[in-house]
Amino acid sequence: MESFVYSGHPARVVFGVGTSQSLVTELERLKKSRALVLSTPAQAEDAEALLQTLNGQGVGVFSNATMHTPVGVTDDAMKVFEELGADSVIAIGGGSTIGLGKAIAYRNDAPQIVVPTTYAGSEVTPILGQTENGVKTTVSSPSILPEVVVYDPALTVGLPVGMSVTSALNAMAHAIEGLYAQNRNPITSLMANEGVKALKLALPRVVQDPNNLKARSQALYGAWLCGTVLGAVGMALHHKLCHTLGGSFDLPHAETHAIMLPHTAAFNQSAAVSELSVVTELFGGDLAAGLYSFAAELGAPLALQDIGLAHSDLDRAAQLAVKNPYWNPRPIEQEAIRTLLQNAWAGTQPT
Repeated sequence: MESFVYSGHPARVVFGVGTSQSLVTELERLKKSRALVLSTPAQAEDAEALLQTLNGQGVGVFSNATMHTPVGVTDDAMKVFEELGADSVIAIGGGSTIGLGKAIAYRNDAPQIVVPTTYAGSEVTPILGQTENGVKTTVSSPSILPEVVVYDPALTVGLPVGMSVTSALNAMAHAIEGLYAQNRNPITSLMANEGVKALKLALPRVVQDPNNLKARSQALYGAWLCGTVLGAVGMALHHKLCHTLGGSFDLPHAETHAIMLPHTAAFNQSAAVSELSVVTELFGGDLAAGLYSFAAELGAPLALQDIGLAHSDLDRAAQLAVKNPYWNPRPIEQEAIRTLLQNAWAGTQPT
């Protein structure tokens, strides 16, 4: 057994159908009574409905959460937070809303309750990715970690199938990178393997029957595990590339992760054969090819050109990706990254 260090994060997780009805109780546990509810514009009605369930313990809604957490949007949310005299935030939605809640907490240490409605997993990490002047950067701090996460699978039933698939593949990426992370350990590897397995079993059933509550529960369970891995160990090439593509080229977050995952797996799988052995077997003996086929069968996007990246952007993307690179099990060279991006742009099966 190799030496390792494991640090657990002190978040409270409440999981189960109907648990979203416990938000007043969770606010009382935190000794807070003036929550600001956060959402994206698309989920503003859900946020208003949630506010009405708080029995007067909510002060209002800020419904302009935006992808990649622009600093300017956080500035606007902070003004509303202060004007309404809020003492906490409740974020309902996916990564954009969760990111805004984290950004507020990073500035003022406001307690956070998160009600995820996608499978992104960022709700259980102390990591904030935010964008300013076209550059996405990440910071980590104990104040960023939400205090309470309420997982209610019933709230994910309405998540469109396409977003269900891409956000779950995003979660898988957290776990797969966690398996070969520089600071990996046996606990996070167990969680990563279990999380990927749960998502692989659940997603075809979600696609076939989006109202299948058992499948939705299994997918949300897998997303929680994968997100916990993301928060516990370092990430590598995959996340560096996705942060570059999202922050500098404004590509959609989940779709970018879904497209890039088979290609980054292809890049790293020969350098992490032992670490990836369980998930490699799960995907038929060739992790990259198996992930690509799995995504195709689920109807996920396969090409960066289909989500807005121009071919003329590839050289600059490769240059940015090798600047201040994350640790990676295989050395990162610009020519190899440019080839990887070309394949991902075209949507060809990785080799």
